[in-house]
Amino acid sequence: MSDAKALAKATPKQMADAIRVLAMDGVEKAKSGHPGMPMGMADVATVLFSKFLKFDASRPDWADRDRFILSAGHGSMLIYALLHLTGYKAATKEELSNFRQWGSKTAGHPEYGHMPGVEVTTGPLGQGLATSVGFAMAEAHLAAKYGDDLVDHRTWVVAGDGCLMEGVSQEAIALAGRLKLSKLTVLWDDNEITIDGKVSLSDATDQKGRFKAAGWAVKAVDGHDMKAIKSALQWAIKQDKPTLIACKTQIGRGAATMAGSHKTHGAALGAAEIAATRLGLAWDHDPFEMPENILSAWRKVGRRGAKARKAWEARLNASKQAADFTRAIKGDLPEGAFDALNAKIAELVETQPAQATRQSSGAALDQLFGAIPELVGGSADLTGSNNTFVAGTPILDAPTYEGRYVNYGIREFGMAAAMNGLALHGGVIPYGGTFMVFSDYSRPAIRLGALMGVRAIHVLTHDSIGLGEDGPTHQPVEHLAALRAIPNLNVFRPADTIEAMEAWQIALSSKTTPSALCLSRQKTPAVRTAVSSENLTARGAYEIKAASSEARATLFGTGTELALALKAAETLEAEGVPTRVVSVPSFELFEQQDAAYQASVIGRGTVRVACEAAIKQGWERFIGEDGAFVGMTGFGASAPAEVLYEKFGITSDAIVAAVKARL
Repeated sequence: MSDAKALAKATPKQMADAIRVLAMDGVEKAKSGHPGMPMGMADVATVLFSKFLKFDASRPDWADRDRFILSAGHGSMLIYALLHLTGYKAATKEELSNFRQWGSKTAGHPEYGHMPGVEVTTGPLGQGLATSVGFAMAEAHLAAKYGDDLVDHRTWVVAGDGCLMEGVSQEAIALAGRLKLSKLTVLWDDNEITIDGKVSLSDATDQKGRFKAAGWAVKAVDGHDMKAIKSALQWAIKQDKPTLIACKTQIGRGAATMAGSHKTHGAALGAAEIAATRLGLAWDHDPFEMPENILSAWRKVGRRGAKARKAWEARLNASKQAADFTRAIKGDLPEGAFDALNAKIAELVETQPAQATRQSSGAALDQLFGAIPELVGGSADLTGSNNTFVAGTPILDAPTYEGRYVNYGIREFGMAAAMNGLALHGGVIPYGGTFMVFSDYSRPAIRLGALMGVRAIHVLTHDSIGLGEDGPTHQPVEHLAALRAIPNLNVFRPADTIEAMEAWQIALSSKTTPSALCLSRQKTPAVRTAVSSENLTARGAYEIKAASSEARATLFGTGTELALALKAAETLEAEGVPTRVVSVPSFELFEQQDAAYQASVIGRGTVRVACEAAIKQGWERFIGEDGAFVGMTGFGASAPAEVLYEKFGITSDAIVAAVKARL
């Protein structure tokens, strides 16, 4: 190839073909992956990145960058190719050639925190789209708070048919449409292909009609006509509502014989097909090698936003809000964030109120909301039950968005995913409430938040059979165990007001861990009646009552059942059995303590009994093989709470009997 030809100005098609080749080479090298989607969406991505996306490859953390979210995360080579081509320092040729290998930044699906430029972990279809709603909400809210000079960017999403089939997509698009999030654009890879074959095998939905019905502006375009794509993106940024652009594409575009085939979706093309594809694209270069003119064109795209970024930095430096904005984006709490809460805790140790821990959580929010302006809360249509609303709080809504409370509607999954997006965007600390039993609906987003390490606080009320008459459909029995099974999720079940407030303090201080606050509907007596100089809940488990002499029994309890354990201990002590009681508000935090502390709390050598109005799973860590568990072994029933506790044998007498049987 002559030097003149090599240095000729790269065409947009050649820039798009660079994506296609990197995608098929990366998957081929790994012998694993999904080349079809990146090859099909290469033209759309080229127009978006080169003409519209506001970013600076040298500063992936620029706060006012546009957010690009690859909801169709199986096509991860699309974003890895774009990051490499535009000059993200971490996206090296070596990383692309190590796609899907141990220790590489190029994971099988894009993972937040692994590769700069990846805004959110995607792959579970629909969640990228749902999370993007949170990004757009955060942008709108912070723009209202700090002004367009500091916050003025868009959220762009590439979603596939699978994303739109997943049910969470409906929750997401309905919420975004209701909130009129005009800086959110979804680029639908409308290739009519799923793993099994044609979309028509399983779906006949009018997707464009669905988005229109949800309040979106919709346009269809040939996903391989770059002029038409550019025109559609120009149209999108002028709309006063979220936008869907249906990009009619061919999966595996450019492949010699397999273009349009579902076989390109999730498998390497193979050496013969790749060789033929190179010929068809006139691409005479080794795997992962870029001709100088094409790489130069892409690197220019990566530098395109530097001027805008520097102008933004000048505006930030000149702003009176600079320090507050920077602190909020970093996720640091304001100075004195817990002063009011600590004062309230000191007061409540004295007054010892008996109340439901959901009320205790609401009381904590009353003290925290004014002190931490980044807090943005909401509820899945259970505001009064969840105690998540602080009196006088404006609603976050169009057209101004400065409010701090979100009416999420009956959309638990969508709410939890949006909370992840709010947290990932920065400048916002999200919390959201629902009944604990409905954590089943939001669990995939809670899990993804834990995987990413975001600070999102899930307020889960009505935490046991103690909710009473609504019956077993609403009574969580396995949910504590299910939540505790998620790595990097702090699950709290506070026993009284003090523990609930301490749990809030920990949740807000945990920048890289989401939290689940499991809170009661029914009242529970105060159990923390002595002043403590430390946050005891932070230990995960601690002795709340010592035995009168060398302990013969150790009782463990959480939530409303800790009071039963304390009552049982009184009975046992009166009968000459020295008994200690341990509060266990968080399994996860207990596991972070040193071995000596854990051993001292567990109390080996004593009879051990745990009480929790849930299933036993997980309690073996505390009570061992020979310990007793007083709790649930099946589903609940419909009756008043006190009747249910009696009928299911969750009583102080049952705890006493369990101890005596093992003495």
